[in-house]
Amino acid sequence: MAGKRHLVIVESPAKARTIGRYLGDDFVVEASVGHIRDIPEPRDLPAEVKKGPYGRFGVDVEGGFTPYYAVDPDKKKRVADLKRLLKDADTLYLATDEDREGEAIAWHLLETLKPSKSTPVHRMVFHEITQDAIRAALENTRDVDVHLVDAQETRRILDRLVGYELSPVLWRKIRQGLSAGRVQSVATRLVVERERERMAFVVSPYWDVMGAFAPQGGGEAFTAKLRQVDGSPVAQGSDFADDGTLRRTTATVLTQETATALADALREGPATVTSLESKPYTRRPAAPFTTSSLQQEAGRKLRMGARETMRTAQSLYEGGYITYMRTDSVALSSEAISAARTQAAELYGRDMVAEKPRRYASKSANAQEAHEAIRPAGSTFRTPAELASQLHGDALKLYDLIWKRTVASQMADAKGSTTTVDLTVEAQGRTGVFRASGTIITFRGFLAAYEEGRDASRYDEESDDKRLPQMHEGEQLDVRDMTPEGHETAPPPRYTEASLVRALEERGIGRPSTYASTVSLIQDRGYVGKKGTALVPTWDAFAVTRLLEENFGTYVDYEFTARMEDDLDRIARGELDRPSYLGAFYRGDGTDEHAGLRSAVDGAGEIDAREVSSVPIGEGIVLRVGRYGPYLEQPGPEGADPIRANVPLDIAPDELTVETARELLERQKSDGRVLGTDPESGREIVAKDGRYGPYVTEVIAEEEVADLPKTKRPKPRTASLLRSMDLATVTLDDALKLLSLPRVLGTDEDGAEITAQNGRYGPYLKKGTDSRSLESEEQLFTITLDEAKALYAQPKQRGRAAAKPPLKELGVDPTSEKPIVVKDGRFGPYITDGTTNVTLRRDDTLESLTHEIAVERLAEKRAKGPAPKRGRAASTSSRASKGTKSTTKSTKSTTKRASGTKGSGAATT
Repeated sequence: MAGKRHLVIVESPAKARTIGRYLGDDFVVEASVGHIRDIPEPRDLPAEVKKGPYGRFGVDVEGGFTPYYAVDPDKKKRVADLKRLLKDADTLYLATDEDREGEAIAWHLLETLKPSKSTPVHRMVFHEITQDAIRAALENTRDVDVHLVDAQETRRILDRLVGYELSPVLWRKIRQGLSAGRVQSVATRLVVERERERMAFVVSPYWDVMGAFAPQGGGEAFTAKLRQVDGSPVAQGSDFADDGTLRRTTATVLTQETATALADALREGPATVTSLESKPYTRRPAAPFTTSSLQQEAGRKLRMGARETMRTAQSLYEGGYITYMRTDSVALSSEAISAARTQAAELYGRDMVAEKPRRYASKSANAQEAHEAIRPAGSTFRTPAELASQLHGDALKLYDLIWKRTVASQMADAKGSTTTVDLTVEAQGRTGVFRASGTIITFRGFLAAYEEGRDASRYDEESDDKRLPQMHEGEQLDVRDMTPEGHETAPPPRYTEASLVRALEERGIGRPSTYASTVSLIQDRGYVGKKGTALVPTWDAFAVTRLLEENFGTYVDYEFTARMEDDLDRIARGELDRPSYLGAFYRGDGTDEHAGLRSAVDGAGEIDAREVSSVPIGEGIVLRVGRYGPYLEQPGPEGADPIRANVPLDIAPDELTVETARELLERQKSDGRVLGTDPESGREIVAKDGRYGPYVTEVIAEEEVADLPKTKRPKPRTASLLRSMDLATVTLDDALKLLSLPRVLGTDEDGAEITAQNGRYGPYLKKGTDSRSLESEEQLFTITLDEAKALYAQPKQRGRAAAKPPLKELGVDPTSEKPIVVKDGRFGPYITDGTTNVTLRRDDTLESLTHEIAVERLAEKRAKGPAPKRGRAASTSSRASKGTKSTTKSTKSTTKRASGTKGSGAATT
């Protein structure tokens, strides 16, 4: 290749820089920066094209479902630069990712750049960015795989058809701005169904007894749980069904009274070992990471969301640190197995390595994307310690996770023994059987390197890794104590991002490249929010899911969506014709089972919009999803209008009980209450309850502004109520004080105006761009100019100048073992144990706060982990908006794809 000039095109600049280091001066490595063209929005089609067959979807559904492609305006300069470089190149290498998306990008580059017939075109693929892998890829090129391109294009067209046919139905029947999607709607349905289960859940109390036992004559005590009483099994958490009701009718449900009585009685008798069973324990290491398992484990162990995980993994791949991160294969190459075994032996000893190389097989049938598991790149692995100077933050943490999982996969099984003992206690005519289990690890094996995490379950059973003393059947033990313990059945846990990805994967919905985007999309679209790490559906999601279930059930059916993924795999293998498949999907296949999307939409006119947007709460109260958000409705007295109340955004669906609904409706009686007239303006002042809390506002009469254009009309003054105020009791004087803010105190010696203002984070002073927090809301109306000057004369501090005594002490936190107190901070009162801080909620009072409430709030806050970095989020948002700019100039793709001649790799026109 000496003396020739070769152009290599990849997707990202980072990838281009890394590959460029491995190739000589004869190669120019450039990035397309993702896709260079796509199907434009119909509104962005050229005027002459809108009138034709592409006008509705950007796809000609009558002409073989041919898409109309357009170069993104942001990519025109990039395309021009690539064309210029191609003119001087002797060879073109398309080195985009080796999945469907990458194949489609390569094909679009070929279609847009149109290399001359004399310029050889090669498709260059690799699963890791190392010098050896890049050199090997240069020697083993292929043509663009038109079947993979067909599969990706089919997916894109399916998404366009579903979105553009179903979304308008949502606009007409629920409200504008909603959207439906082939996979996003199914994922949303999963989250909604879980919340429905939680709403229907009946909390059932049950008690058990924990006994403390020890060998007679002395020895360390261990605990065991009561399993039988007088021959009848004692109800455990797992004996209750998903709705919270008892499913094991033969089990005895202990109450506090019966559990206490049992504990008192059984405390008197000795315990006899009636059963003792020991079994060998063996545990195998988990398989290397796939895209799905990496997202799940990063969520569990690193508190990283699916999108954040994939973004970080992408940077590691492009930097040459890990292999390709979109895969559903758990297989490792021979060189990776060798590298893992060598490193495990060096770090943990040869006895920790499995006797034979472990080879893992993927359960997925999606062979076209099954390359190799995610692992450290190269034929020898770099340890996290070796990369500590190159990788930082999330990148180093994620690499550490991948490295540990890969090395552990080639290590020996963990071994030990599990012992289960049953103890019978007879006293005062009662008989109780207690059970304890303990696992002793005698050989750690792979556990020395890595242990897989697990998702939360409804019932956290007692840990089984306790150490039990030596015992034998018939031996008598001392009863040290008996403790009754109360429990309540727990509803099914909400999905987290990790467990939702797992649910999608288990049902065969989506593929490795789509999991993160799907989970992120349903949050970005406002169908799902977060409470800690839990995914909570909004009421919009309830309305949309119900409409789709009842009228377009096929398109949110889990099995149907999974079969579509299998069909896309068949297209990728060349076993299914793309136009025929799309035709059957859109127009139907002649069977009652699948009449076609178009036919289903044509029948949407009969949908009862009010009904699908309603959720019964109970006792005649109904939640409705309205144009301006969710609200409650209850029939009024005979002949009167219904009573309505807004639902605050911070109330999760399963928290909206009948009691909560009644409180909201009662509070609504004060909504819109006229407080009086402002003596200065003559305008009416009213108190209202909005989605963001109670507030007061003035009413500007229409006749007052009738002669003014809309752009010149004054906005009514509005102010939120202070924390100490209540909507039902706020007075006109209170309202006028609030509406007088910001309050001008005067000017300082330099002539700068000082004002007192109430902001999002509490009361503060403002002087130009310099602000100072006030200690209480009352200071807004009482602080003087001299006091304000004195405050500004002090050095600016992030916190308070001196520590103030706590407002309330609430005992010791069981997790941190530190005292819990309520303090008054910059943003208002907050609960803290010295490490974790939780701001009080709007309706909290010091009197209502208990130790239990404080412990629960602190636990929820810890579960959330650190807040996301605002700079990163802003950057992502900017990139996302930039990537969705409309296209103006289009180029029609009507070519038939062909595999091309050997050595060219081009799709011919």
